[in-house]
Amino acid sequence: MLNLEVMEVMELKFSPKQISNINQVVQGITFELNEGTPRSGKTTSDIFKMADFYLRSPDQNHLVTAYNQEQAYRMFMDGDGLGLVHIFDGCSDIRHDEHGDHLMLYAPNGEKKIYYKGGGKINSVGAITGMSLGTVTFLEFNLLHKDFINECFRRTFAAEWRYHLGEQNPPAPNHPNLELLERFEKSGRFLFRHWTPNDNPILSEERKKELFDELSSSEYLLERDWYGHRVLPQGVIYAMFGKNNKATEIKGNIIETFFTADGGQADATTCAFWVVTHHEGKFYLYRLANYYHSGTETGETKAMSIYAKEIKKFVEWCYTKWKHLPRWNWFFVDPACKTLRTELDLIGIETDKADNNSSDKVSSNGLKIEVGIERLQNTMTSGQFIILENGEEYDHYNFEKEISMYVRNDNGLPIDKYNHALDEARYGNNYFYKTYIA
Repeated sequence: MLNLEVMEVMELKFSPKQISNINQVVQGITFELNEGTPRSGKTTSDIFKMADFYLRSPDQNHLVTAYNQEQAYRMFMDGDGLGLVHIFDGCSDIRHDEHGDHLMLYAPNGEKKIYYKGGGKINSVGAITGMSLGTVTFLEFNLLHKDFINECFRRTFAAEWRYHLGEQNPPAPNHPNLELLERFEKSGRFLFRHWTPNDNPILSEERKKELFDELSSSEYLLERDWYGHRVLPQGVIYAMFGKNNKATEIKGNIIETFFTADGGQADATTCAFWVVTHHEGKFYLYRLANYYHSGTETGETKAMSIYAKEIKKFVEWCYTKWKHLPRWNWFFVDPACKTLRTELDLIGIETDKADNNSSDKVSSNGLKIEVGIERLQNTMTSGQFIILENGEEYDHYNFEKEISMYVRNDNGLPIDKYNHALDEARYGNNYFYKTYIA
């Protein structure tokens, strides 16, 4: 049976793109990204690429990660019969130790442990803390949590052959995970490879024609799933948010500071610190930092009293970092979140009712929040809405992630998902717009 399986692997036919990927010399490359359409042959090629790497690597421990462990095993270990457990059948075993599940590979130059783990949630970091790794393979890189990705980079610092391989379908062009790759791009140790259905030898010409005809019904699907381009999802509400809405320093005269907050136990609880400035004849709204916790994403439900204490800690952190800024004038909280307001009041933070657009006139589609959405769109377009990139624990990762996912449905109505930080930002912008612009 073993000989038959080996014969089947040996008879696989690879496309020129797959062969180029497998044979790529990785010396001088710290991060290699294979990005392109679904079913373009990326993963199969990456499996064989890394199988060869594991055999030669002098490092013992390696990691394969996807959104969850099940996906990591299914995509890379099993790989529809072409994964690592099949390639190394007869010279490997599935084992478990203090660091987790792994494939124990009995390589000619020593035993190798290839761990497979989930990295899509904020608490995924704990699964790799303290590990020493030679390589990390990121499956669906854009779906992984940025804290986990950054910890993976640190886990390979001492590797003899330090190398990271990522693959993903085309994300939105402003996806925050793309910023994590800039360190490798700027140091000249990054390689990008683009994939389309033409790179998968399994797809016949007839099937490719069927796919093209099917995807042509939508410009968005054609661009993303046929040409493999990074495009914003159809109906993205804040598509105008871009590089002119980011800064690394506060410019202008400081006018005032304030906080905004919104809460939920199943949904996310979020709080942001803002500063208003006046610069060259215009007022600007800077979003400096953001506390964000989602019970749904982390699987950890917290009482509102705990959220209030963590927000108070966030407030203290803000004024430790920006000592020169004046005390806040307002602490706006969504009026619908009465429990959070009460808990904040109990620990000495007096709150104010946020303008959640409930008093505005109903718009043409029957939703009052459209007034606030339009205001935020306007300040983004004018460049007066700015997030300050602080690169620390209270960053804007979740805000930017929501930006690329908050969309309208087929009837033109905002879908009530991926909008927690965005709702809280809308409250802050409502105050700014009505006070300094309108």
